[in-house]
Amino acid sequence: MTTAACCFRSTSLPSSFSIHKKFAVKRNSNAVSFMGLLSFSPKTSSFSTGLISISLKQRRSKDSFQVRAVAAPSEAVSGFDEMVAGTQRKYYMLGGKGGVGKTSCAASLAVKFANNGHPTLVVSTDPAHSLSDSFAQDLTGGQLVPVEGPDFPLFALEINPEKAREEFRNVTQKDGGTGVKDFMDGMGLGMLVEQLGELKLGELLDTPPPGLDEAIAISKVIQFLESQEYSMFTRIVFDTAPTGHTLRLLSLPDFLDASIGKILKLREKIASATSAIKSVFGQEQNRQGASDKLERLRERMVKVRELFRDTDSTEFVIVTIPTVMAVSESSRLSESLKKENVPVKRLIVNQIIPPSASDCKFCAMKRKDQMRALEMIKSDSELSSLMLIEAPLVDVEIRGVPALRFMGDIIWK
Repeated sequence: MTTAACCFRSTSLPSSFSIHKKFAVKRNSNAVSFMGLLSFSPKTSSFSTGLISISLKQRRSKDSFQVRAVAAPSEAVSGFDEMVAGTQRKYYMLGGKGGVGKTSCAASLAVKFANNGHPTLVVSTDPAHSLSDSFAQDLTGGQLVPVEGPDFPLFALEINPEKAREEFRNVTQKDGGTGVKDFMDGMGLGMLVEQLGELKLGELLDTPPPGLDEAIAISKVIQFLESQEYSMFTRIVFDTAPTGHTLRLLSLPDFLDASIGKILKLREKIASATSAIKSVFGQEQNRQGASDKLERLRERMVKVRELFRDTDSTEFVIVTIPTVMAVSESSRLSESLKKENVPVKRLIVNQIIPPSASDCKFCAMKRKDQMRALEMIKSDSELSSLMLIEAPLVDVEIRGVPALRFMGDIIWK
């Protein structure tokens, strides 16, 4: 591990994004366009969608971004060349214990992809979003927002669970709860409640059910797979919630698949029940159509589950810090991911203190603890097989695209 003095000056090029219904893949020195609904030209500055055109003016930073000292481990090679060159692996999920720097690592990876020619989307599934803070830009609202700074398209999306909960509460108060179907339809899960007929859903679902955040995130993943709006993105980076939420997100498709299967079996039994029971679920002629919708939803859940477990298209990157507690939790996360058959290849150890010839007692003790944690990783049966990436502790807050670009150049080599 070596200590290096570093200075990075922020530079940003004027850029533009536009939305089209149809266009071909074109590449030249001044413009790039991609299949999908979005295109990008680095020499102009307009963003258009339909009949609406919005001008994006990117500010050229006058201040330099400086880091006085960082630890730069020469052996910490992440294999980024393979990550950026591959055509199949599109989805990267970063997760781990809370407070280890998942968002900074995810945002820096997204910036790195974008600056290497990949139209990129970074998505936060963490209810306590910090992407806006990381990019120093307002990304709230639950909509795609273009990130200012990178040379190629980079968009960010913060899934808004609080807004979804409020909408859920509102629709359950409307028409005896029949608004629930409209809300769940928007999530791609409407057919789950459609079959409950005239039951008083407003009374049954007065508060959002557990796992709603994860269900919303799953619905977004389904959109990524099926919607043309997202087809232009060649890399999608997920900034996930702390460990427990992430594991629930990854296991939700299995749960829904099994639940839908049980519902379908129950419907088969009810089909031959009394007319009173039949009236709850609708007329005879609608019964098959309802079952078909549930079966289609089940197929979509299977599709998401296969995505999470597809070693060719998806990778989960564990982020941790060099403490005994964080390493222990990362080991358990790795074990759980393997049980879910989620592909894991890399482990980022963030916030490593650089060596110094003039250590104070506190720094010396802190570094000793960190070395102990790193030794734990090397001897841990779950973590030792992963590609170890050591990320330094820097003396400034990593915030904004220039800082994220700097961090990405250190981590993603």
